[in-house]
Amino acid sequence: MSPAPRRRSVLLATAAVTAAATAPAGAATPVRHRASGPLVIGHRGAAGWRPEHTAEAYTYAVRAGADWIEPDLVPTKDHVLVVRHENEIGGTTDVAGRPEFADRRTTRTVDGRAVTGWFTEDFHLRELRTLRTVERLPLVRDRNTVFDGRGRVMTFQEVIDLARRLSGESGRRIAVFPETKHPTYFRSIGLPLEEELIRVIRRNRLTARECVVQSFEPSSLHRIAAARLGLPLWQALGTSGSPYGHAVTYKDMMSPAGLREIASYAQWIGPDKSSLVPPHTLLADAHAAGLKVGAYTFRAENQYLPAAYRRGTAPNDFGDAFAEYAFHYGQGVDAVVTDFPDIAVQAREGLRG
Repeated sequence: MSPAPRRRSVLLATAAVTAAATAPAGAATPVRHRASGPLVIGHRGAAGWRPEHTAEAYTYAVRAGADWIEPDLVPTKDHVLVVRHENEIGGTTDVAGRPEFADRRTTRTVDGRAVTGWFTEDFHLRELRTLRTVERLPLVRDRNTVFDGRGRVMTFQEVIDLARRLSGESGRRIAVFPETKHPTYFRSIGLPLEEELIRVIRRNRLTARECVVQSFEPSSLHRIAAARLGLPLWQALGTSGSPYGHAVTYKDMMSPAGLREIASYAQWIGPDKSSLVPPHTLLADAHAAGLKVGAYTFRAENQYLPAAYRRGTAPNDFGDAFAEYAFHYGQGVDAVVTDFPDIAVQAREGLRG
């Protein structure tokens, strides 16, 4: 990128960030149309601007122009699907400061890793309702901590209801993009995700335009596929190792043969954005296999950007996020999963220029 366009993109990013950071909650003018170009998926809502997986984060994302919103699904003790990044909620709610739940703190082995804290599977929904949400990354996004204590844990049903309300408000069809989190673990403790997810999808009569289901575990997607819901499926891909409980590696899954296998049950792959940078050929290989490609996770802070797009040395300062979007849009990705959907949408609008 030449110096002039780079300076311009920095200025655009700064302007967008300043406007969003200073705007009062709910003040954004809703985007009422989608430009041509890649889909913009609000990662846990607009996690860069509001505590993740809250109604405020999802609403911000849609009003900024996101096409889909992403809820991570974990179950309660009474088998209700709620939306949290992990089943351990010590870092995303105020549970650690609630003495009535002090005895719920424990250590569990989740996907082969010991985790200590408070877990959704030890709470009934009525108990989770008493908790309030907090920013998961307060040292990175201290601006978001002003919203601590204002939101509550949402159910998947509430996210569906919100998406439909926001669809009416925006005049655009907003899809929900649920991820089954740790499905093998939850099946092992008698709280399988897939059956309950299928029930919710059927109860709401969600269509292919309203719901896309994702998972890192192929076995979870196979269970969803067997239900014949008519919904697109998205195989998420890690950068190393294997999906938990599976012998196949992510490297093998991203080979031409592996991609053809994925195409037998899914319509999308979701790799880390770094897996799409040349000399990797994953994007072309996936398209050749008939798969769409949605890259994750786009963020604006320096520490999450490639070195070429960082500005200054402070890890939490914003870099040239516009340049990163421009690169991936230019490569031909079909979607981006982002904590900052407003910046992604503005970058997409720039494709018209």
